[in-house]
Amino acid sequence: MLTIGTLARKTGTKVQTIRYYEQIGLMHVPGRTSGGQRRYYDHDLDRLSFIRHGRQLGFSLNAIRELLALADNPKQSCANADSIARKQLLQVDQRLLRLKALKKELKRMITDCECNRVADCKVLEVLRDHSNCLTDHEAIGA
Repeated sequence: MLTIGTLARKTGTKVQTIRYYEQIGLMHVPGRTSGGQRRYYDHDLDRLSFIRHGRQLGFSLNAIRELLALADNPKQSCANADSIARKQLLQVDQRLLRLKALKKELKRMITDCECNRVADCKVLEVLRDHSNCLTDHEAIGA
């Protein structure tokens, strides 16, 4: 059996986060010792590792909840898990497009700035007046 501190160390998760996951039902409420300390098993370690890895991949807590429900019923089709992963991939692709557009705009702002006087600063000008920006950040969701 594992303490919450050991579980936290083994997964790289903060103790407060583990408690939060218990409160919202992602982690099962653990058994306790007579002194009130939480005690976890290897399956809790596996579940928390699953959650942690899902978060690292950018899945929302709701998506992880759905994936855990699927994982808890291994005889089901994995089509739903595939669908959730495809939605996540789409979101990642959209974020990459936004980041590339932002990178391009920042490079342009820096390149166009001659570093003379603040009054002539292209960086400040673009930030002050969105019409000077070549990228429509609202259109790309930034």
